[in-house]
Amino acid sequence: MSQGKAQAFDPTDEKAFTGTVSADWITDLESSDSRIHKEQVIEKALMAANLGSASAQAFLYNCYLALNPFHVYGVKKVPESRALTNQENPWVSFWGLCESLRTRSVTGGDARRAIEAMMARFDSEQWNKMCRRVLIKDLRCGVSEKTVNKICGRTQWAIPVFSCQLAQDSNDRPKDMQGRKRLECKLDGVRVLAVFNGTGCTLYSRNGKAFENFPQIQEFLEDNRHLFAHGARTGGRFVLDGEIVGESFQKLMRQAHRKSDAETTGMVYHVFDMIPLEDFERGHWNAQQHKRLTLLDRARERLTKTDPVQIMPGLEVDLDTAEGQDIMRRFAEDAVTAGYEGIMIKDLDAPYECKRSSFWMKWKPTITVDLNIIGFESGTGRNQGRLGAIICEGVDNGRNIHVNVGSGLSDSDRDQYWALRHDLVGRVVEVQADAVTQNQDGSYSLRFPRFVRFRGFEQGEKL
Repeated sequence: MSQGKAQAFDPTDEKAFTGTVSADWITDLESSDSRIHKEQVIEKALMAANLGSASAQAFLYNCYLALNPFHVYGVKKVPESRALTNQENPWVSFWGLCESLRTRSVTGGDARRAIEAMMARFDSEQWNKMCRRVLIKDLRCGVSEKTVNKICGRTQWAIPVFSCQLAQDSNDRPKDMQGRKRLECKLDGVRVLAVFNGTGCTLYSRNGKAFENFPQIQEFLEDNRHLFAHGARTGGRFVLDGEIVGESFQKLMRQAHRKSDAETTGMVYHVFDMIPLEDFERGHWNAQQHKRLTLLDRARERLTKTDPVQIMPGLEVDLDTAEGQDIMRRFAEDAVTAGYEGIMIKDLDAPYECKRSSFWMKWKPTITVDLNIIGFESGTGRNQGRLGAIICEGVDNGRNIHVNVGSGLSDSDRDQYWALRHDLVGRVVEVQADAVTQNQDGSYSLRFPRFVRFRGFEQGEKL
């Protein structure tokens, strides 16, 4: 689709954007749940913005502010407006407030008062449907950054996509298991990206969702940013890539996404990479892995063992030699024995790419256990009316395991086993999983359980 030459957008032009009505576009988006309808509304807004419509430009810029994962405003509660009409609707002032909140030049009680003062300057509909939703970063109209980028991806209104380097399974990449590599233990925690924007630090999940439950780690990073920025020439704008680990994976996951009263004391952020923010937003940094590790080694020298942030240790090997292969094998065995998930295998000469790549590979063992079927769970969504999960229990190495197994089943499996569910209770199934995990009540479950097969049927016997 040809967009034509876009009319210049100036977010500081108070005359152009004072009094503008922007929330009507949200009302239009809310009028239908149809994906096609929402795309058509965005396309209509883009065409109008290119022709100079202040309303459309304000709408698209507000979408950018709300959906941009790198813009975090640090406010949990934003008041709703009531019965205000004929206000000035000063969008440029509102965008200035957003920037003040993003850069943390206004915080705490000052931020709350600034938001309330700004609310009084807007019509209630404009505030509730647009301003407030920007500040809470939820447009609530069924539009995501993917929707906007499908239409505006090559325009000035494109939303940055938050992504990070992800690993391939080494079992699927035998040709890549060559040359100089760095070996690291694979941690059993939560992937966390610490983004330093020059004024503060925000912790994100790998999908770009801001974490607010690790205050000790965040405060330490903000107070010690100079340890990481030194020599990187980032101007204080960089990203640390790592994983937060607690005393157990279950406790960590319970606390990580709590909205309040999270107990994360004692958890440690293990940093294993870093990248300038500009390159992270671009999705690629050409600096080789070994050069990035050198930057982190400078921070390692000044951290103590009791700090809540640590630099991930590793071991270099040459997989082109028999000695290197033997070292990797023993390293993997020792890692599993020590309780790690497995190992990471990283190409020392590779850049950082914000996508899944063989530059990083993972190896982890799997376990299989034989469990008794004690019931079946009905499916939902596309599996409604057929098998959703097999409910299993049994004893493995003295541990009483109870788990619902919903993966590893084909569509035909789900139909067939659901039809025979009363006859299959009591049968034994082989289940593959990453690990045995302990629940709060002392019982055990399995992490990422997958159905493999039934045990105990005669050859050729029909289920």
